[in-house]
Amino acid sequence: MGRVPPRPREDPQPLKGVLRSFGYAWEGVRYAWRVQRNFRVEVCLAALALGLALWLGVSLVPVLLLTALVLSLELLNTALEALTDLASPVYHPLAKRAKDTAAGAVLLASLTAFLLGLYLFLPPLLARLGLS
Repeated sequence: MGRVPPRPREDPQPLKGVLRSFGYAWEGVRYAWRVQRNFRVEVCLAALALGLALWLGVSLVPVLLLTALVLSLELLNTALEALTDLASPVYHPLAKRAKDTAAGAVLLASLTAFLLGLYLFLPPLLARLGLS
């Protein structure tokens, strides 16, 4: 292990510390992209939803908010899984509960995003296809 970098609030050059914090955050996103298949699938679905919203003329705000919610919860789920594995490297029922509950939060947000996506996209899609 190397030396721990100074915390941003303790850094004598505060702007450098803020930029370093953004770098750490981006590293977390890159880590999730590398190791979490579901995160990659969710990013692709978010891109598809944004493209569909543009094509159908649907407001981007709810689509962006829903995709940000799902992706953020997936990142939190990934962090919680890593911490749980660190704290409990062998199976423990409470570790399983923590992981399952975090995954449940992602599932609930994903189902909500799917249902709201149907509400937002279905009428303009049917109109675009001449089926309404």
